[in-house]
Amino acid sequence: MKITFHGAARMVTGSKHLVTLEDGTKVLLDCGMFQGNPKEADRLNRDFGFVPAEVDYLILSHAHIDHCGLIPKFVKEGFKGKIFCTPATLDLARILLLDSAHIHESDTKYINKKLRQKGEPEVESLYTTEDVNKVFPLFETIPYNQTTKIKEGLEFVYTDVGHIAGSAAVSLKIRDKGQDVHLTFSGDVGRYNDEILNTPQPFGQADYVIIESTYGDRLHPPSDFNEKKLLEIIVDTCLKKRGKLVIPAFSVGRTQELVYMLNRLEIEKKLPDLDFYVDSPLSVQATQVIKSHSEVFNSAIREYMKRDPEPFDFKRLHYITEVEDSKKLNDHKEPCVIISASGMADAGRVKHHIKNCISNPKNTILIVGYCEPNSLGGKLSRGEKKVTIFGEPFDVVAQVEEIRSLSSHGDYEDLERFLSCQEVKKVKKVFLVHGDYDVQKAFKIKLAAKGFNDVEIPALHEEIQL
Repeated sequence: MKITFHGAARMVTGSKHLVTLEDGTKVLLDCGMFQGNPKEADRLNRDFGFVPAEVDYLILSHAHIDHCGLIPKFVKEGFKGKIFCTPATLDLARILLLDSAHIHESDTKYINKKLRQKGEPEVESLYTTEDVNKVFPLFETIPYNQTTKIKEGLEFVYTDVGHIAGSAAVSLKIRDKGQDVHLTFSGDVGRYNDEILNTPQPFGQADYVIIESTYGDRLHPPSDFNEKKLLEIIVDTCLKKRGKLVIPAFSVGRTQELVYMLNRLEIEKKLPDLDFYVDSPLSVQATQVIKSHSEVFNSAIREYMKRDPEPFDFKRLHYITEVEDSKKLNDHKEPCVIISASGMADAGRVKHHIKNCISNPKNTILIVGYCEPNSLGGKLSRGEKKVTIFGEPFDVVAQVEEIRSLSSHGDYEDLERFLSCQEVKKVKKVFLVHGDYDVQKAFKIKLAAKGFNDVEIPALHEEIQL
């Protein structure tokens, strides 16, 4: 049996790990899209590094685009097997993949217009809405904690990891050379003090573990820090400076956490009397999906909802879907807060809002999660003084703030706690994925201190025999 790491290898995005069994059966764990620098991401997304038609099964950990975003291309290039996921993951994947297709089609149309003007050959969209609609008949939903037999000698169990609604670790039991081999893929691990979602569940003893490492070198501050810091930035930007606060936020997870936090501040009568906007049709849809999957909610929010049945709504919060209403925010003169996708600020409506706010010192751009280093959000969080937006150079005059601890990824203590259900001596090898290489090297040292002596950091397309 072997594993080949075709994405999220010494980088954060593009999660794809191909497990090849002794009898030739191929199981792909995630089918994620590379994100960040547009040219580099496009190059990586054009070539899987393997033949999709030769893959027998796809098992998804969750619905974020860097974990499921290449499924339409995967099917378009010949995959015909089953796609397994949790019920919430399917509901979120429907809207996220359709939104992704719309972005690709729009971007390709714009790029081809420029290429025609230069007399250069046009490019093909990574995939289309039509391609997306062809993938859903292949999906099969599996609930948490149910053993699912895929075929003789191959079964798996999903356990909740509390990252986003429907997110799961995948624990495979594989019959290999007459013996059972247990392999667990963490997907993305959430936090043990999450405001909304369940705590990550323990998983069965594994021989091999593939674990994410996004924040393998840092600790998040206490949970009440986020709320205090957010309120402080709102007051400083909107009341003292009379400016706009723009928050790039992922439509699934981050947006709902921010709105829930603002809701609580409103209930406690701490929130300034301002207009708050969630400017993202996808965020509106995602919020409805998440509300319909209350099984992922922890006990704290369930208790809160007894007092406030609408935790994602409050006075002067406006959900915006129409393009014209989004454009009107550019002419909005009063102080306000705008939450918009994408979280890395490299696509979507938030890019327009940043463009219109970046040259005014009264305004603030608040980064609230991980940003790939080459994305616009990554450049802003690094403190770069000049950035390019839609091909135009801009001086960064607006204030840039960060609350990185709002991330739905666990820190290194959360990741160590996630692994604490394992008997260390029985784990033959741990593979670190989904992290910047320097962070992974730091996390490897921490795991060694916990007794995990055989920790490997695979390179892109590296094949490892188990």
